[in-house]
Amino acid sequence: MPTAPNPAPLPASGTAPRALEVLPSIDLRGGRVVRLRQGDYADQLNYAVDPLAVARSFRNAGAAWTHVVDLDGAKEGRPAQLDLVAKVIAASGLKVQVGGGVRSTADVEALLAAGAARVVVGTKAIEDWAWFESLALNPAFAHKLVLALDAKDGLVATRGWTETSNLRAVDVAAKVAGWPVGAILYTDVAKDGMMGGPNVAHTKALADAGPVPVIASGGVGHVGHVRAVRDAPPIWGVIVGRSLYEGTLDLRQAIRVARGDEA
Repeated sequence: MPTAPNPAPLPASGTAPRALEVLPSIDLRGGRVVRLRQGDYADQLNYAVDPLAVARSFRNAGAAWTHVVDLDGAKEGRPAQLDLVAKVIAASGLKVQVGGGVRSTADVEALLAAGAARVVVGTKAIEDWAWFESLALNPAFAHKLVLALDAKDGLVATRGWTETSNLRAVDVAAKVAGWPVGAILYTDVAKDGMMGGPNVAHTKALADAGPVPVIASGGVGHVGHVRAVRDAPPIWGVIVGRSLYEGTLDLRQAIRVARGDEA
């Protein structure tokens, strides 16, 4: 299996990153690149693109990271496209964080062995917090896990966003403030796939809750949305997806803006 390049150093505790990281995403279902509106499998957008070519194009545009989601895995509760994910990682030459259906330590190990730099854990972490804590505090996984917090009105949602807990996302973020977690991925369910802009205020609240890098996800439709996230430190990164495939966002420009090279 291919090995991933070493992740870039994380910002020191209590300091804002020098620039916003743009993480272009590849959502995979049935071997194809797709996008779901608000996580609804019945509301799927299909893109006639080769996932390996897309991964290479991200690298050529100047991205350092890419975000890969195994949507079949998310639905089945186990990684379901491991071979394809490994090929995408190898083709990209980038640092890759991968999520979708991660429910066990073996799932995490398999994705890391496939070349992932970081593995995204969501539902299982919330439903079995003791397991996630033991995983996150295991030196073997230091800075290799991403805690996915998907929220409806600030409350954490699980099971493909079909169930809403009574946990506030910001409180969960505060719980891991002292842990060696690679990042927190925050998605406002109402924003995802809609291209109306991410929930910057809620994302910033999570970033302010502790030193763990926070990534905004859901809703980026144009470069102005990237600029808005950049101007809300200490948010570390932003996921961009549908807007890339539909041509409303240019990745090269988004990266320049995120790095402060363009106002």
